[in-house]
Amino acid sequence: MELKDLLLFIEQYGYFALFFSLWLGIIGMPLPDEMIVMSGGFLSSLGKLIIWKSFLLTYLGVVSGLSLGFILGKLFGHRVLDKLVKKKKAKYLTKSQELLDQYGHFALVLSYFIPIVRHILPYLVGMNNMSFKTYALFSYTTGFVWTLIYFTLGLLFGSQIEYISLIATKYGMYFGLFIVTVSCIYYFYIRKIIK
Repeated sequence: MELKDLLLFIEQYGYFALFFSLWLGIIGMPLPDEMIVMSGGFLSSLGKLIIWKSFLLTYLGVVSGLSLGFILGKLFGHRVLDKLVKKKKAKYLTKSQELLDQYGHFALVLSYFIPIVRHILPYLVGMNNMSFKTYALFSYTTGFVWTLIYFTLGLLFGSQIEYISLIATKYGMYFGLFIVTVSCIYYFYIRKIIK
């Protein structure tokens, strides 16, 4: 599916297309999540969707999809991981495990900015018996920030979705850190001007 097809799909089916595209991302939608989230922002900027509804269903799609991964990891454990290895995702599984070993619970925060790893890590933490409360605290908070970043990029720079998505997919965590840094600088700069 290409961007124009995605935009038509979202225009035709609305908010639920955003939700289900992201919810099904956990099983391998052929589009980057970043592109789907930015598409919601872009269509909202054109007035085809209401911003708050679009953002809410996008966010719910992101966190419910990843929560499904957590639950599947808890219920089925290694059987899910065996399928990932068979699907040639072994390098991402290794990267996810290294991230989890190195950063513990905070790996959930970092994983949002690493494509494919963000989908594998919930399986791992579910499999390793992390409590849902801990999972939700880290994942839902970061999911809100991550969704807000990409949704806002879609609102502001919608015509550049493919380019931004390419950068985000290629440079993942570095792109996320850059966006957060620029946002913080902007926020504190505006606060200083207002005072």
